[in-house]
Amino acid sequence: MRAGFAPPASPLAYEARPFGSVAFSGPDAPEPDKYSACVHCGFCLEVCPTYQQLGDENHSPRGRVWLIKEAAEGRLPLDESVVDPVFTCLDCRACETVCPSGVQVGALIEEARGQVFLQRPPTGRAGFLERLFLRGVFPYPRRLRALGRLLWLYQRSGLQRLARRFGLLRALPAALREMEAALPVVSPPFALTGLPARMSARPPKKGTAALFTGCVMDVLFADVNRATARVVIRNGLDVVVPRQQVCCGALHVHAGHRDEARRLARRNIEVFLASEADYVVVNAAGCGAALKEYPELFRDDGAWRERAAALSKRVRDISELLAEVGFRAPNGRIERTVTYHDACHLCHAQHIRSQPRELLRQIPGLRLVDLPESERCCGSAGIYNLTHPEMASALLERKMDDIPDEAEALVTGNPGCIMQIRLGVRRRRRRLDVVHTVELLDAAYRKEESDDV
Repeated sequence: MRAGFAPPASPLAYEARPFGSVAFSGPDAPEPDKYSACVHCGFCLEVCPTYQQLGDENHSPRGRVWLIKEAAEGRLPLDESVVDPVFTCLDCRACETVCPSGVQVGALIEEARGQVFLQRPPTGRAGFLERLFLRGVFPYPRRLRALGRLLWLYQRSGLQRLARRFGLLRALPAALREMEAALPVVSPPFALTGLPARMSARPPKKGTAALFTGCVMDVLFADVNRATARVVIRNGLDVVVPRQQVCCGALHVHAGHRDEARRLARRNIEVFLASEADYVVVNAAGCGAALKEYPELFRDDGAWRERAAALSKRVRDISELLAEVGFRAPNGRIERTVTYHDACHLCHAQHIRSQPRELLRQIPGLRLVDLPESERCCGSAGIYNLTHPEMASALLERKMDDIPDEAEALVTGNPGCIMQIRLGVRRRRRRLDVVHTVELLDAAYRKEESDDV
């Protein structure tokens, strides 16, 4: 256990229900082929953030796999001895990167959470957050946009300044107060409704990409979506924006709400396949991983699994897409020293590491310096920083310690990471911008245009 860190009390409270001889008895139960692949070698211990913090075998990947196996085979009840380690996992997939046996720890964790959700629905703070965000807001684009407009009004009207000056935010839990302080400036119009339905590529045309706008990404980072569209157009692809798309369902899968995730997935599968685009371009690591893993959601539904696979083959992270179709390096200079943080679901789940760095190296004037342990989780992990604030805070402190002093900006490819690390910057009172990869590319292209005038 790291010095100065106390194991967090679990914020998850569950409705007690009787359990049978087999703890995992509902649909989507963890599959024996997945948990039996673990040989308990221990390679995962050195890369697991929660094990590094707690030094507890139950909070290691192989410990969690063992607990899931014992529960699945009826030797452990579905009580806190299983539930707490399963939900304290960040689902960062770092263990999968180093596992010599190819154990799908992420899928096992998500399937186990699905069993907990079915048998012991969350109550207390976790239940409130689940009902508010996962069921009440994220699945509904209009509600999201309404929330975004309220945030915009809150920021632009002076209400935010007044709330901070007079201490009105003290009524919020500490984690929410800090997240409010790190909120980006909301910038309507949102991409889903504000961008044209179709935008033409700059020649030579290489195909068509459908833009996945996301939920949190479009409300809080609409400017990144707009930058993504501009960069894709500049690199020879028409861009279409399907209006009927919805949340990818990643947060629902992570919380165990698999039925709602499938409902959202079906809509996206229908909408994006109907677009007939060659690619589906995504700029949020968590969303990209979720879209690519749709076939796993429909493992017991052959027809939908086949359609999910057809969609997942088209999904590309923005950096992956540019590397694949042939990236045109910008001529505009960006004189900055930057470092790059690997978002977990980009490097571990999608295996995308070199492409973002190569794009950054092509920007004139940009100096890229290494970030030690760049693939270690920053503690964001969806809404983990709200459900497990103590652990998330400890991981953020480690990430901030690693950022090189000479870096003027940290670059990454996921909105959760951006907000989490901006929170760390605010805590440290450090002069450091935290930006998305595509924002720097777009800035270089626009600089090129202004230099040509």
